[in-house]
Amino acid sequence: MIRVLFVCHGNICRSPMAEFIMKDLVLKAGLSSQFEIASAATSTEEIGNPVYPPARRKLAEHGIGCSGKTARQLRWEDYRRWDLLIGMDRANLRRMQQICGGDPDGKIHLLMDYTGRPGEVADPWYSGDFDTAWTDILEGCEGLLRTLTAD
Repeated sequence: MIRVLFVCHGNICRSPMAEFIMKDLVLKAGLSSQFEIASAATSTEEIGNPVYPPARRKLAEHGIGCSGKTARQLRWEDYRRWDLLIGMDRANLRRMQQICGGDPDGKIHLLMDYTGRPGEVADPWYSGDFDTAWTDILEGCEGLLRTLTAD
């Protein structure tokens, strides 16, 4: 079982989009039984809130649902439970390392590091650009899945 936790600031836009895109990719690849996938926030601002409506709509445009998902904060014990903790930007990585007490096992990575154009997934909460977020997150998840399933 490969356990992947996606993390962003509030857990209402980018990380839940990554969670449900990745779940869709592994389902279509027939690999759902080999993965556990979830998402969390580095902040407490949105705890308990559902996925942000524009993010829900963007997922729905591609036939992906996210009902029942509510924001939760990353916890120290998540570092032990998950194989990979994938952040959306460098600020997320810094906060993830603070919460987890560092990264002694090398589990914390940026999503875009799994693409041919490493960098950050811009926060659509501020930009309103959910199309670019979708493209970046999809490309990152596809690259991550290729990496995790490579022989």
